[in-house]
Amino acid sequence: MFYDEHNPPHFHAEYSDHKAVFDFQGNVMKGNLSSRTATKLVREWIDLHVSELEENWNLAWDSKVINKIKPLT
Repeated sequence: MFYDEHNPPHFHAEYSDHKAVFDFQGNVMKGNLSSRTATKLVREWIDLHVSELEENWNLAWDSKVINKIKPLT
């Protein structure tokens, strides 16, 4: 997430040399990770952390520091 981002709420993900933008429902808005497995894992991560993503989006809108979110283990 970036502080000067625009709606709808989203975040950027990278896998290898590929980049994609996901909304908080797991839809790819732009780009492609070029791996179904990586995309599936990002969607699983979103399901586990959607409330934290929403909180960070609100913090970013208010120009505040966002919180780190744990990766999948």
